[in-house]
Amino acid sequence: MNIKELLHLPAHKLKHLVKIKTEMERLEHQLANVIVATTPSFVGKVIKAKRKMSAAAKAKISAAAKARWAKVRGAKAPQKGKRTMSAVARRKIAAAAKARWAKVKAAGKKRL
Repeated sequence: MNIKELLHLPAHKLKHLVKIKTEMERLEHQLANVIVATTPSFVGKVIKAKRKMSAAAKAKISAAAKARWAKVRGAKAPQKGKRTMSAVARRKIAAAAKARWAKVKAAGKKRL
């Protein structure tokens, strides 16, 4: 029932609905108390035993993992060394940049 329907009901029916609603709440409360009283306290609290692994098993797992990683690392291609630029090449690039900026400033601009 929505609010519009409730507004059009006579008073005696509204009182009856309120009475039914309070009775339902009382019964729900009683049911909750019964459920709590009859449920054992350990329900839902499952305690799992920890599995113990032998030292030999741990060593086998560790060795297998190390072997996998060694295989992965060994499969990579060797990386090239860091490339460096000669001093002559750096001077050429700097001279070209200075020339570009001189051209921009001569044109009266502040940006390229």
